[in-house]
Amino acid sequence: MDGGGHRITDTLVGRIVAIAGAQITIQLDAAAGSDDATALQIGTLVKTQTPKSIVYGVVRGLTIAEPGSTSPDAEIQMADISMIGETSVSDAGELLAFQRGMSRSPSLNRPVYATTSTDLARVYAPPNVPSVNVGAIHQDTTLPAHVLTDELLGNHFGILGTTGSGKSCTVVLLLSAILDEHPNAHVVMLDPHNEYTKAFGDRAEVLDTNTLELPYWLLNFDELMEVLFGAQADEGSAEAAILADLIPQAKREQIKDPTKGNHFTVETPVPYKFTDLIRRIDQEMGKLDKSDAVAPYRRLRARLVAMQTDIRFQFMFGGISVTDRMSDVLSQLFRIPVDGKPISIVDLSGIPSEILNVVVSVICRLTFDFALWCERSMPILLVCEEAHRYAPAIPERRYEMTKQALSRIAKEGRKYGASLCVISQRPSQLAPELLSQCNTLFAMRMSNNDDQEHLRGAMSDSSIGMLDFLPSLGNGEAIAVGQGVSLPVRIEFKNLPEEQRPHSSTAVFTESWKTGNQDMDFVHEIVRRWRRL
Repeated sequence: MDGGGHRITDTLVGRIVAIAGAQITIQLDAAAGSDDATALQIGTLVKTQTPKSIVYGVVRGLTIAEPGSTSPDAEIQMADISMIGETSVSDAGELLAFQRGMSRSPSLNRPVYATTSTDLARVYAPPNVPSVNVGAIHQDTTLPAHVLTDELLGNHFGILGTTGSGKSCTVVLLLSAILDEHPNAHVVMLDPHNEYTKAFGDRAEVLDTNTLELPYWLLNFDELMEVLFGAQADEGSAEAAILADLIPQAKREQIKDPTKGNHFTVETPVPYKFTDLIRRIDQEMGKLDKSDAVAPYRRLRARLVAMQTDIRFQFMFGGISVTDRMSDVLSQLFRIPVDGKPISIVDLSGIPSEILNVVVSVICRLTFDFALWCERSMPILLVCEEAHRYAPAIPERRYEMTKQALSRIAKEGRKYGASLCVISQRPSQLAPELLSQCNTLFAMRMSNNDDQEHLRGAMSDSSIGMLDFLPSLGNGEAIAVGQGVSLPVRIEFKNLPEEQRPHSSTAVFTESWKTGNQDMDFVHEIVRRWRRL
């Protein structure tokens, strides 16, 4: 009997025979599992009682303690349970709202029962909490699966799964559900393969190399050195010293008021003209006599001119006139005002590979700095598709800027309203500081052992047993754990309409090779796009 007279009268599955903190072991009742509706599986939710509450737990292991008996009924069957939350009972005998944790542990010999649809609805869809419906509970597909919106967005989250598991569709489904409820959101998505540009329809502002505006004067010193010199960039080089000296001068030259600009450094995001910078380089070279002293100026000048004239970098170095359009850049990127388009999709597929990491670094840095200076008045979600490409675990110099920018959001962003969604098919190759900061994880089908081990390291003990299902999950299924869901749960996501599906499917060789309708016009068009004519 529970406090206030509430009694559990559901199907018995066993009794508690061992307790260790939040972990309990139960000996299954001989009749347990004879009914498919109550048969226990890894991840199944069960319940027991204390004098003042009903306590819920998740099955994390099943064993037969003494197999090989002459009769299956004589075998001792055990289940390991992780207790994860409770529903308190009022003095009047009414069940209160579900909450994580236990105020009091159950005792030995207490009976354990199968949960009902009413239990599942109470646990997985808490009332009066902002949430979105993304699919169904695997344990009972008649019940909707809800994601807790504020907990999801306020504490970073990750969507992880192998290619073909339905990861991209899950991204669209989850974001679309949030945007349906919150049409004035501010979402920035990094799209490396041009997968998502049509998935959100008219609600998305698509930024590619023709529409993206990311002027060079927004780059910090490390980013500019990376753009100009790539792997040869050296902050201790003569070229770096020249830039550090001349760029602040070029910035001050743009300021009409002579009383301002004395505090400008190479990092200050104010406009300056490339022509002014090149002119100052020429002036400095004219003061030098020795050819070896002139050499770094010549190399630097050549790189600046090359970048300014390369059509591939037009989105960064294009334009003759230089005006202060920082507000316009931020307005475009962060959707201010929203104007019916709460998500901006940055199509990275056309960005030259040698500066891709710099572009991602700038966007991440702008996201954090904007959130910092707007003082939490406008939360922003940054969605990083294939995050392992530009924030890998390997310690290579060319990735450090981007990893630092993303890590800053991961570690400090929630204080300022900057949130991360990390998407990856190879969590073992992802910078560990990103995954460790994600307080909600959606783990889809995954067979690689290294990837599974990294997930185990990021999940709570109560969820680890559910990872055994990862290799066998169907398309569009996920194990969801963390603050964004009431309890660890296996979700079957909704099917997306065809017009909303991202362009992420593998090329169909047989269909293309049957038609064979490509001709020379097709090749000419490819060459034109290749040259960006």
